[in-house]
Amino acid sequence: MSLAKYLDYLVEWLQVEVKKSGQTGVIVGVSGGIDSAVVAALAKKAFPNSYLTVWMPCESSDLDNTCKEQLVEQLQLKNLVVDLKAPFAAMVATLKASGSKLTQLALANTKARLRMTSLYALAQSNNALVLGTDNADEWHIGYFTKFGDGGVDLLPLVHLLKSQVREAAKLLNVPEIIINRAPTAGLWSDQTDESEIGFSYDLIDDYLSGKAVAVDVKVRIEHLHKISEHKRTSAPMPKKYQS
Repeated sequence: MSLAKYLDYLVEWLQVEVKKSGQTGVIVGVSGGIDSAVVAALAKKAFPNSYLTVWMPCESSDLDNTCKEQLVEQLQLKNLVVDLKAPFAAMVATLKASGSKLTQLALANTKARLRMTSLYALAQSNNALVLGTDNADEWHIGYFTKFGDGGVDLLPLVHLLKSQVREAAKLLNVPEIIINRAPTAGLWSDQTDESEIGFSYDLIDDYLSGKAVAVDVKVRIEHLHKISEHKRTSAPMPKKYQS
């Protein structure tokens, strides 16, 4: 199956899954990144009259905003702005007031969880399902926030490698500025995915495609997959109580 036909399948799949759930549309948070841009384009194709994209700035960069603006304009998206800077600052202040020591990563993940909370409030109010943006690479190594960007209803890109997402972006008319920018989760200033992971998405693509990769890369990917298994499954449950 060509990638173009697979994207058509994803549009139909979204329509079927939403109908099965008893809902009427979909919602997706846009970040200025390529994955959310592709999902936004699919959302509009699947539900042209009942989709919503949401921009939730929370110490977001100027480049994030520029990319989002170009995406919304080029694809003519119905977009809502929910500014989370003040709620995030208030939450951090409250946590610090308790005497808690907060790490950089914990604060970054808090941003993702605030976005998730916002998306679900809007989704429930609009009879919509929340669409996730994780691709196959991110899903395999657990590169997403548990109950943050991992807290979604449907994962349309979960079987697409990062390189395939880039190709999908071209097919869906995503702006070049988004396609060509370094992948980033926007966790902190100048953060990039690949610098945090330790190697390129191309290497993860190769590994998942069955191609040979360096031993240290293979070991690292398998380690990340193992320790992130809890993110891909429901909470562990004990055996049933029997009197």
